[in-house]
Amino acid sequence: MTKKKSTVKWNKIHCNDCIEGMEKLPDGSVDLVFADPPFNIGYDYDEYEDSLDGNEYLDWSSQWIGQVVRILKDSGAFWLAIGDEYAAELKVLMQREHHLHCRSWVIWYYTFGVNCKAKFTRSHAHLFHMVKDKNNFTFNTETIRVPSARQLVYNDKRANPKGRLPDDTWILRPQDIPESFQPDENTWYYPRVNGTFKERKGWHGCQMPERILERIIRSCSNEKEIVLDPFAGSGTTLAVAKKLDRQYMGYELSSEYAKQAGSRLKAIQIGDAIEGPENPLYSAPSTKKGKPLKSMK
Repeated sequence: MTKKKSTVKWNKIHCNDCIEGMEKLPDGSVDLVFADPPFNIGYDYDEYEDSLDGNEYLDWSSQWIGQVVRILKDSGAFWLAIGDEYAAELKVLMQREHHLHCRSWVIWYYTFGVNCKAKFTRSHAHLFHMVKDKNNFTFNTETIRVPSARQLVYNDKRANPKGRLPDDTWILRPQDIPESFQPDENTWYYPRVNGTFKERKGWHGCQMPERILERIIRSCSNEKEIVLDPFAGSGTTLAVAKKLDRQYMGYELSSEYAKQAGSRLKAIQIGDAIEGPENPLYSAPSTKKGKPLKSMK
């Protein structure tokens, strides 16, 4: 029996619920899914209630993750960005209920963390790299290599001239111990997209840096393959996918966010530069306001 050819039209952002949207996609049709869902911490979205009962939130999460698993190819990858509150529960859920394998648990450290009064200031998020088949998945190491300490610090002739893969490590802030902090070498350090950054689109409060998505999309997919974002938000995943010559699809519950993200995508051409600093320690995103202290010049 001949398998029916999919009639899905990619390269779109749809204004609808992600579960309903993914239910219309064929099994095993997507190469890479990146999801940055609501964290269930009471954030003020325009068309979503971000303060569900804990069990209700986990049940809902299991439903949409189940759809992700169904539409992923056997060699596909799923990246989940999540906060502290449900990181542990969702990792267990993905592994035990949906039989995914965790390749990496990355800590994304960022500046401009959320200031807290009665606990340490939050300055990180969790990024889970999950796959369906632990022996068969895309991971393009040559596209994400960074200089090693042997190359940058010790000038060691034994160093691999191609560099090394980034680590998934805890770090101190660069202002605390700058002489030992090398973000381009071994950490996932990128600033959050602060309100004054030119990269910030202004109409969405939770915007991922393009550089984070660049690393994920380059490493876990190839040109022309399909990248999907169930919570498109400001459209960053789709924007980077288009720049890197991938096909893409996104779902967004808010009609306003979907409209704005759609306009953003129309303005992008394949091959456009990725926004944000390539090396965030030595070059910060330009801002319209603010200037360095005299002691830092």
